[in-house]
Amino acid sequence: MIVNAELFVNDLPGQLIGSLEPISLVNGNILGVVHNREKIIDHRICVNVTFEVDDKRLEELKDLWQSKDIVISSLGSVHETFKMDYILIGDVNAQYIESLVKKINEATTIDQISVSYSSKSIKTASHTSLISIKARYEDNLDKIDNILRKECKRSNVTYVRGV
Repeated sequence: MIVNAELFVNDLPGQLIGSLEPISLVNGNILGVVHNREKIIDHRICVNVTFEVDDKRLEELKDLWQSKDIVISSLGSVHETFKMDYILIGDVNAQYIESLVKKINEATTIDQISVSYSSKSIKTASHTSLISIKARYEDNLDKIDNILRKECKRSNVTYVRGV
């Protein structure tokens, strides 16, 4: 599991390393560290760390931090997202895209979606849209593909997945 922790360590030399070492002791993998020297509470400096760890070893890690007098301000899992980009070419306008996004939102769990439009082509009178999606679960990408395939076929719009 991916975890984000906000810790407060004593403002003394070696405390940053001391807060990270327990993660390696439970076979964790550090993904990112922010040593926030501007956030000080009771002579303790904030350290924000994101790491991967087996969820069965999380309690052991918390015990290690507490034994080192490290205050755990917050601790929570970070969920992974799955990103996919789609290009739609044809008679696509804002209303059409909104209806697609509505259908996608009703059928899946989306964390983020962004849409970019191009101007109308003079030669073909078609538009191009880029839809970038971050889905909560990988199988949601299959659901999105099915929705786009069905709706684009019905509207005579070409879509390209994974650009």
